[in-house]
Amino acid sequence: MNRAVESFLASDPAAAHSAARVGVPRPHESAHLHVAGAAPYVDDIPEVIGTLHAALGLSPVAHGRLRAIDLEALRAQPGVVAVLSAADIPGANDCGAIVHDEPILAQGEVQYLGQPVFAVIATERELARRAAALARKVLDIEPLPAVLTAREAHALGQYVVPPAHLVRGDARAAIEAAPRRLKDRFTLGGQEQFYLEGQISYAVPQEDGTLKVHCSTQHPSEMQHVIAHVLGKLKHHVQVECRRMGGGFGGKESQSAVFASIASLAAFKLGRPVKLRPDRDDDFMITGRRHGFEFDVEVGYDDEGHILGVEVEMLTNAGWSADLSAAVMGRAICHFDNAYWLPHVAMHGYCARTNTQSNTAFRGFGGPQGAYAIEHVIDTLARRLGRDPLEVRRANFYGVGERDVTPYEQKVEGNVIAPLVAELEASSGYQARRAEIAAWNAQSPVLKRGLALTPVKFGISFNVQHLNQAGALVHLYTDGSALVNHGGTEMGQGLNTKVAQVVAQELGLSFSNIRVTATDTFKVVNTSATAASTGSDLNGKAAQDAARQIRERLAAFAAGKWGGTAEDVRFANDQVEVNGQSVPLQELLLQAYLARVQLWSDGFYVTPGLHWDAKAMKGRPFYYFAFGAAVSEVVVDTLTGESRLLRADLLHDVGKSLNPAIDLGQVEGGFIQGMGWLTMEELVWHPKTGALLTHAPSTYKIPTANDAPAVFNTRLFDNSNVADSIHRSKAVGEPPLLLGFSVWHAIRDAVSSVGEHRIDPPLRAPATAEAVLDAVDAVRAAATPAAEPAAAETAGAV
Repeated sequence: MNRAVESFLASDPAAAHSAARVGVPRPHESAHLHVAGAAPYVDDIPEVIGTLHAALGLSPVAHGRLRAIDLEALRAQPGVVAVLSAADIPGANDCGAIVHDEPILAQGEVQYLGQPVFAVIATERELARRAAALARKVLDIEPLPAVLTAREAHALGQYVVPPAHLVRGDARAAIEAAPRRLKDRFTLGGQEQFYLEGQISYAVPQEDGTLKVHCSTQHPSEMQHVIAHVLGKLKHHVQVECRRMGGGFGGKESQSAVFASIASLAAFKLGRPVKLRPDRDDDFMITGRRHGFEFDVEVGYDDEGHILGVEVEMLTNAGWSADLSAAVMGRAICHFDNAYWLPHVAMHGYCARTNTQSNTAFRGFGGPQGAYAIEHVIDTLARRLGRDPLEVRRANFYGVGERDVTPYEQKVEGNVIAPLVAELEASSGYQARRAEIAAWNAQSPVLKRGLALTPVKFGISFNVQHLNQAGALVHLYTDGSALVNHGGTEMGQGLNTKVAQVVAQELGLSFSNIRVTATDTFKVVNTSATAASTGSDLNGKAAQDAARQIRERLAAFAAGKWGGTAEDVRFANDQVEVNGQSVPLQELLLQAYLARVQLWSDGFYVTPGLHWDAKAMKGRPFYYFAFGAAVSEVVVDTLTGESRLLRADLLHDVGKSLNPAIDLGQVEGGFIQGMGWLTMEELVWHPKTGALLTHAPSTYKIPTANDAPAVFNTRLFDNSNVADSIHRSKAVGEPPLLLGFSVWHAIRDAVSSVGEHRIDPPLRAPATAEAVLDAVDAVRAAATPAAEPAAAETAGAV
């Protein structure tokens, strides 16, 4: 039992015996297996006799013409059974998620350093890896010019999809008429998913030319689709199963396709089981990550900090293929407003095609990048005006009337950002601490502290309408136990736990009587990815629908047998209350079975009310909004650039929580991951070769338990979803990541104090020690009297 569960039960002893199954904290359904090391992942599945192992030969250049592969040299290596290239693919050599521009194995040209060109199949994994490592020797590639940065590609007009534009009002006129103007340019780095379990697929041939593929993926249906097309088969020939993942964060939504396809191709060709588990370095080199962004922004504002007009150009490095970049950019544009009403706005999004890994989904899916830009702008405006950034943020919050409509014409219903921020401001002691920090900094020449409060408004739903659907199966056995299957995937976020709670609530079962089975394309079909924070919303509703159908059948049968009406029958604590009698559920089930009442059902759910014009970028892309805010306090060493988070206060809106214990964990985890993205997780490519230099844990650093603050206060905001979501809860996967903005802004606040808050610190994101030290040096230089005029020009003041 975890700390959150113990705390809840201690405060409310009756909860342990309550009939409620949702709204109460419960441990993760696999927690006991996780801590015991007994939770099986794909690599733990016992290997079938005769299993072979695959490894990938990767391009050693960023761009080139593939002239030949010395396949015989590879086949002569110890233990090698086969070597496969693009010529061996019987169906479509493509795994593009939306645009069909992504070959599984390079054909004709190689497009980035690390692109898979061939696959070695050997008797042992190490032998396969050793042979694949000969890629540089066996590949004949004529080098071609490579485009390695988004700015370079932008100058060439080189994009993976057409540019996107969203306009409301007349931003240019509003900017030019404004009493104050800001023109700025800044960069935001990407982020590696760094899942604990790497990419892996294990394909096992079945009877009559069919395959069963165990795959660590967030999208089993897409893997089934791609594998079938690669093999030239029908989908019913391919079964994809995923019991659990050791993390995904978006990296296993579309990019698991390469590994699933190649393992399946080899198993199909050789008639033997094949496992493909790349080394962590190869995983980094092959796969993409969170898109890095470049921003060019111009703002018109007044003396109170009200934004009157804003025009922004968002440029992202999409990498070599489209992947999910169009949707990521769309979500970035739709989240640029964050918590603020922008009366006149013009947004332009460009997805640059470069010769680097194709970037992909990552927790927040473009939303964090878009929201970061407006938060950066507001922080800068506040410093220009000599005001507390919270004051300027509050001046621009969404309100009522015309101030509650987004640039894409969706009304912000259930807006609680103002009261939520006010509650956090008070509970965190923000104002008093602001004064204390100013006094502390005045007497501390080397160590400087900073404080920031940042808000979050995040839209929930897929921004592709047809993906907002889900299915589920519920089987109720005569002993009172239930088996549930749904289309979502479990990656540690607690989806299966929440779905089990929903079914337990509908059928009045003890939680221990519910079991959720592996996601399987032969059970629930045509599913959407577990992404966009929709897992519980969609699959919870589908499972509820299935369980409710069973309950209604049983209620009708019980009323017919014991009297009363079906509407008055109650199911709770494994008992059925019917016509004044309490009947054990197991007895009812046995009687219903003998009467030939169906005790299983399928369920289906479609998110209502969504519509979206992708070309005009107008409509209602989100079912509802989640809100939150965070206060962070940091200390910065101005001699080394090192920084540390001292305290964090988080207040987040999850509606009526399905499981407070899991939701608190998601909020804290999202915050720490967001902090890592913006403070330490730096991606570096070689400027000439295009090689990813930060491709291992030795060179790419993620937050650890030691980076969590000593004082960490996290609470859930008391709220109920205005939308008819599952039990009026709200999604909690992605929105909390944006709470990490407060850490970056607190660091910027600390650096700003070096110049007595008169100079805009040119702080990069991520704010590594080097970036912080560069910003400190720039502020010190600009703060000298001789440099003040030049500093204002450099900052872009108009």
